[in-house]
Amino acid sequence: MTAPLTPPPPPHDDSAHQVRQAPPAGAPGVGTYEQDGPGMKTELREAAVITVAVALGGVLLGLLWWWLAPHVPLVGDEIDKSWVVYLKDSEGEQAIGVDGTFTLLALGFGLVSGLIVFLLRRRGGVPLVVALGVGALLGSLLAWWLGMTLGPTSDVIAHAKAAGKGVTFSAPLKLGAKGALLAWPLAALVVHLGLTALFGPRDPEPPYPPGPVARDPYGAPPA
Repeated sequence: MTAPLTPPPPPHDDSAHQVRQAPPAGAPGVGTYEQDGPGMKTELREAAVITVAVALGGVLLGLLWWWLAPHVPLVGDEIDKSWVVYLKDSEGEQAIGVDGTFTLLALGFGLVSGLIVFLLRRRGGVPLVVALGVGALLGSLLAWWLGMTLGPTSDVIAHAKAAGKGVTFSAPLKLGAKGALLAWPLAALVVHLGLTALFGPRDPEPPYPPGPVARDPYGAPPA
């Protein structure tokens, strides 16, 4: 009598006790990430160029402010051999118009500069955003200085003497509300960040490593 046949024992599968080997360095897919962007040196160089280019736009802003801002009329008078200067129209709103003109122009420059920088560098990045904000602030300061330089002299007494007693002349061009200097950088950053969030490139999701292949305990090939 022969012994009953018994099924062969299943092949020993020690895959659960084996340490999964890492793929070789440089293998595509798992564990490797491509460099994001052209590199930090290139980004810093581009940021410096953008800062200078945006700041130079302050020359145009200053010229437009000097040309479009309303003039504040002053009148000089000589009393007891001393000159005094006062507003010709004490209820006029020309001084508010000077600040408003600068603010509106700065907002327009912020919209345009934010849009142009986004179109030139869609990928964005921290150096780019910082360069845009710093360049816009420097441009506002340059426009403020240029407008005051091109406008009437700040020595109103000498101006009143040169104009003559009772003759109307224009006050120096100045900003009463210094917060207007932030209109350009804030508008530029809001426009650029908004466009980047809506239309900027998206980072690809990292690939997942393949899972273990299920095996038949009796050695049958996987389906």
